[in-house]
Amino acid sequence: MVNEPEPAPSVPAPAPVQRVLVVEDLEDTRTSLQELLQMSLKLEVDTAEDGAAGLAMLRAKPYSLVITDLRMPRVGGMKLIETIQAEKIPVTVIVTTGNGNIKDAVEAMRMGVYDFLTKPPDPQHLQIIVQRALRDRALQDEVAALRRELGERHAFQNVLSRSPKMVDLFELIGHVAGTASTVLIRGETGTGKEQIARAIHQASANYRTGEFVAVNCGALNENLLESELFGHEKGSYTGADRKRIGRFELAHKGTLFLDEIGDVPMSMQVKLLRVLQERRFERVGGAEPIEIDVRVVAATHQDMEKLVKDGKFREDLYYRLNVVRIDIPPLRERTEDIPVLVSHFCQKFVRVGQKPPTISPEALDLLTKCPWPGNVRQLENAIERACVTARDGVIRTKDLPPEVGRRPESSAAGKHPFHVDLNRKLPDQLSELTAAFEERYIRRALKRSRGHVGKCAKITGLSRRSITDKIAQYKIDKEQFKGEE
Repeated sequence: MVNEPEPAPSVPAPAPVQRVLVVEDLEDTRTSLQELLQMSLKLEVDTAEDGAAGLAMLRAKPYSLVITDLRMPRVGGMKLIETIQAEKIPVTVIVTTGNGNIKDAVEAMRMGVYDFLTKPPDPQHLQIIVQRALRDRALQDEVAALRRELGERHAFQNVLSRSPKMVDLFELIGHVAGTASTVLIRGETGTGKEQIARAIHQASANYRTGEFVAVNCGALNENLLESELFGHEKGSYTGADRKRIGRFELAHKGTLFLDEIGDVPMSMQVKLLRVLQERRFERVGGAEPIEIDVRVVAATHQDMEKLVKDGKFREDLYYRLNVVRIDIPPLRERTEDIPVLVSHFCQKFVRVGQKPPTISPEALDLLTKCPWPGNVRQLENAIERACVTARDGVIRTKDLPPEVGRRPESSAAGKHPFHVDLNRKLPDQLSELTAAFEERYIRRALKRSRGHVGKCAKITGLSRRSITDKIAQYKIDKEQFKGEE
């Protein structure tokens, strides 16, 4: 393994100075927002009286943040947001709105707006939201610059790797790109299955011009999943006060990513199979068939063959999904990727106004030897923690989480912490080690979330259903964590 320092990015961030643009038709409000941000946060703030003027300024020079009203003459805020998205202008948007426009603000949030504030915004709250938005924008810009600098050396469609196994995977993606074939991605938790799905979509951009739409099938019950995938007509059930467009329709001419496909209920599997076979469906409560042209990419960390054998997953649907199969190797099988990923995460989690930390040879050696049962996601969490605790701009072994590896002083006379039993098969022993780590991880996440399943799911990146199943599997009493800080 070569631990060569990453060169400084050759392309500067899009906006070296973080500029803010306030788009507001009321002059008093516009001026007060400008003066508040200039005086309290020392920002460079420009103003525009409507969406048309704001759009012209966005095209003329880079901005990090736009704060826009929704209701304005000529070009309103919603049209401004749509144009920003259509032209892929790299800027974060915050919406301000009167009490009567809350519904529009919620719709704007669904379009990707960072946050919305009711008028008149509380000055202190506004400052906090703006600072947070600018910090997140800076990270996005720095990651984009890093990826441009990495170029063809270690990147393919925004997936970073120098592993020969991943190069073979990239080649397979290239072959799949020009087809409409369904793809099944298999890999352990945290290996980056959604990133690979996005890489497939981006590689298909010349053939499929639609959007990438993702659904976590394990996070929704049967009724919600059906409405999410197929949409519903107004009045189709209690509370359906308007027509909803489903994810299949939204992904027309594009890619629909079905994550945690193994968690789909049997009754929904029948409906999915029909859509994949016929390429049409009806909304819930509707009778009119809707034709679609969608590439479906499904993903799972489960043993699908075992699910089929146990009668928990339809065999015909499995074979319909498994047209092209992509197996993502775990991080422990591609350790040459660790220096590249570490450099990337150091850029991502750098503190605002500081240079990305470097990593000591001892710390990198420890990272390379770690088995990483949580894969890339676990590595990312470890580097995020290390960036917080590192001093003098250097990540050392003491800055890494305890589970990354034993410190020399804590190891028992240099012995390996795991017992090797050659009378038992390796997969069986690996399964036990992985399960032991998984239980420790779930317990620590429950402790941090104080026994709250939903918050634990967010920490771990798993679905609520998966967390509930693992709590039962490991016989964990989540009540014991509810009183802990």
